[in-house]
Amino acid sequence: MEPPAAKRSRGCPAGPEERDAGAGAARGRGRPEALLDLSAKRVAESWAFEQVEERFSRVPEPVQKRIVFWSFPRSEREICMYSSLGYPPPEGEHDARVPFTRGLHLLQSGAVDRVLQVGFHLSGNIREPGSPGEPERLYHVSISFDRCKITSVSCGCDNRDLFYCAHVVALSLYRIRHAHQVELRLPISETLSQMNRDQLQKFVQYLISAHHTEVLPTAQRLADEILLLGSEINLVNGKGTLGVRWGEDAQAHSHAACCRRMVEPGRWRLQGAEITPLHSRALWVCVVLSPHCKPEERAGWLQLLSRWDKLDVCPLEEGNYSFDGPSLQPTMAPAPELLQKGSTCITNTEGWVGHPLDPIGCLCRALLEACRLEEETLTLYPDSGPEKRKVAYQHVPVPGSPGESYLVLALEVALLGLGQQRALPEGLYAQDKVVRNEEQLLALLEEVELDERLVQVLRKQAGLLLEGGPFSGFGEVLFRESVPMHTCARYLFTALLPHDPDLAYRLALRAMRLPVLETAFPAGEPHPSPLDSIMSNHFPRWFILGHLETRQCELASTMLTAAKGDPKWLHTVLGSIQQNIHSPALLFKLAQDACKTATPVSAPPDTTLLGIALELGLQVMRMTLNVMTWRRREMVRWLVSCATEIGPQALMNIMQNWYSLFTPVEAATIVAVTGTTHATLLRLQLDTSRREELWACARTLALQCAMKDPQNCALPALTLCEKNHSAFEAAYQIVLDAAAGGLGHAHLFTVARYMEHRGLPLRAYKLATLALAQLSIAFNQDSHPAVNDVLWACSLSHSLGRHELSAIVPLIIRSIHCAPMLSDILRRWTLSAPGLGPLGVRRAAKPLGADRAPLCQLLDAAVTAYITTSHSRLTHISPRHYGDFIEFLGKARETFLLAPDGHLQFAQFLENLKQTYKGKKKLMLLVRERFG
Repeated sequence: MEPPAAKRSRGCPAGPEERDAGAGAARGRGRPEALLDLSAKRVAESWAFEQVEERFSRVPEPVQKRIVFWSFPRSEREICMYSSLGYPPPEGEHDARVPFTRGLHLLQSGAVDRVLQVGFHLSGNIREPGSPGEPERLYHVSISFDRCKITSVSCGCDNRDLFYCAHVVALSLYRIRHAHQVELRLPISETLSQMNRDQLQKFVQYLISAHHTEVLPTAQRLADEILLLGSEINLVNGKGTLGVRWGEDAQAHSHAACCRRMVEPGRWRLQGAEITPLHSRALWVCVVLSPHCKPEERAGWLQLLSRWDKLDVCPLEEGNYSFDGPSLQPTMAPAPELLQKGSTCITNTEGWVGHPLDPIGCLCRALLEACRLEEETLTLYPDSGPEKRKVAYQHVPVPGSPGESYLVLALEVALLGLGQQRALPEGLYAQDKVVRNEEQLLALLEEVELDERLVQVLRKQAGLLLEGGPFSGFGEVLFRESVPMHTCARYLFTALLPHDPDLAYRLALRAMRLPVLETAFPAGEPHPSPLDSIMSNHFPRWFILGHLETRQCELASTMLTAAKGDPKWLHTVLGSIQQNIHSPALLFKLAQDACKTATPVSAPPDTTLLGIALELGLQVMRMTLNVMTWRRREMVRWLVSCATEIGPQALMNIMQNWYSLFTPVEAATIVAVTGTTHATLLRLQLDTSRREELWACARTLALQCAMKDPQNCALPALTLCEKNHSAFEAAYQIVLDAAAGGLGHAHLFTVARYMEHRGLPLRAYKLATLALAQLSIAFNQDSHPAVNDVLWACSLSHSLGRHELSAIVPLIIRSIHCAPMLSDILRRWTLSAPGLGPLGVRRAAKPLGADRAPLCQLLDAAVTAYITTSHSRLTHISPRHYGDFIEFLGKARETFLLAPDGHLQFAQFLENLKQTYKGKKKLMLLVRERFG
């Protein structure tokens, strides 16, 4: 046989005997070898290669190549095939040019480094020596693979051939032969799922910063698609496939990945039916419990799966069904009145509903299957078809058990599992499975028509659940981590109500508890985020808490609707709601549902149920009083509408007790206004005396709000009190008192304009002077927000007469230091004579002179302001502002000339500027050119 060195000199790949550590001892036959292929799966394979030393040297060279090729492991054979079999070497050259041979040489020479595997993506660097006189070349290689096959390759050598290049071969062989030296990482999707929002944001920003020229357009396009509602990218789940850790547990990991790929279509619809987690369990059972699996194989799978469960990367999907833990303490009712019965700890360590093997569901379906009528061909899975109909069942006797039937047993088994007190498992998937199993079981029960025999079973089982102690979810002892009974109780309540209302209400009221919230927030106290699902931040284990709260609300709504017309049960249900439901958003929904049920279109309203709705609305108002959101306005309007439906007394009650329900703004702008609109008064159909009583209550409310929050409530109070002189005077006095207490000039100007609009100019003038007293406009604030208000106040005082104008001039001088504003006011006042006084008599026949009282003081103030402002601007003026300053001096000259000696004053002013700022030669030159 030709020695291995001779084969390598001809370019043939090294055989398995050369790679084996015991090559000398193993001559003559191959060895079994477990090799990890490129799809993340270790496959134990054996090849037998008969060594024919005598004949090998005598066969033709192409045959030798084939013999060597088939001596490779399967994964290496594929790489060789896709890189070399179709490669025709140039005439006269041997196999050294073949990509597989070159890649093998690169591997053996240590040219492969920085190998990293992230999920199903392999990357590394290949350093290839250059030709004589040329530097070494570095190539970056990337390989993607899936299910035992390479799916795509990328290499820096830009190979465009059909076959793999030598660099891809080198990296692939490195992964096969040195699997334990490859750095392995979870898929990037798993890494991203472990990051919080800030870490994700930082990750994306650094990624874009590092490769902005390459990824920025793609990043922008993806961001635009994500922000577009209904786009295709928003219809895809962001969670990637499960990442696995390589090593001795690769077979278990590959099995998990295989099952997940089989379950993945469950997110889509198959023939109109969604594949549920039930199908997922079926796949696992089919694989693990296959009849073709040998006992030793089952034992091996159990060992591998147990080892996988202990790894850090294994997700908490099935959860921990045990009650062991320091936080699992029982929640006792007052001493989802009561005495503790039986044991204080739970002995059943796992829940039957939501269990991975679904024992209750399997048994219930099996029993129901035996009771179906022969002609029925519908499936037992209610969600499997677009159309739903009742499945016909019959009582089938149980052999050897007189009086028993499979249908009765199915009902008892389902209620036994649903009513079991059990801990909510950890993990989102496991918690979602609990909910799904409950819904599937109840959907099956709803398909069964209850006859008298089944009703008696229901009554018996309901009584047992109420007396079941700590073993029952309906017992008096309930643990904090227990799964709530809301969904089951809703079914039992609906089924029992026609036959035993007392038992139905007792059972449903007992199930209203949600102990995980009761231990955190005492009854009646709000939580920190009142309008959201409340425990997401405080109890991160309870991933489905929002769903559970919604089910609790649905149970309460069902009881309220059923209790319509029965005051006793209505008030009992109300007490349970107030004690057990802590989310204001859900309480508000209950109040709306109750109000809608109480006011049918074709029947008289149920006043008791309306009162319940109002009481729930009042509780929501108290709970959210200090939480300002957009929903508050909606709630306040609804509450006023509900009180209106009840009657004027209810409306007046919320007005009289507004301080514990509403903010001053809500009370003054929504409650008082809505409660006295024309539509409301027509709805109430009040006589004159009762209408005036309601108006008086609204005015009192408005005045109280104005005193508490004059800035926001003074104007609504004045508007509401317009038709009552004493109330209007009281509101006006509140505004005057608030002005002394710090009511801002903007609010005072607003109220003053309102007074003028209502035909009360003197009161408007009074408020305007109070506003001016609080105002201060600096020399450079000619665009101040209050400029228009000041000009309006000056126009108002001018229209009232000389007396009012004289009184406001000192306020203008004290508050306004802006020269253009002062000169504008002065010119406006000199254009026409002062207007009519309060008695309608014109007090002046001709316009006022600027050099005479009271305008002379304003003229002096304007001149002084121009002088001061000029010096201030010249201190830090730049050449680009010279033109603006010259225009400013032009306006100043117009104001100076209003005085008898204004020409002389302006000349002296200019001379002073020339002497003081003679260093600014260019500016002074411009001054001389313009003004001389």
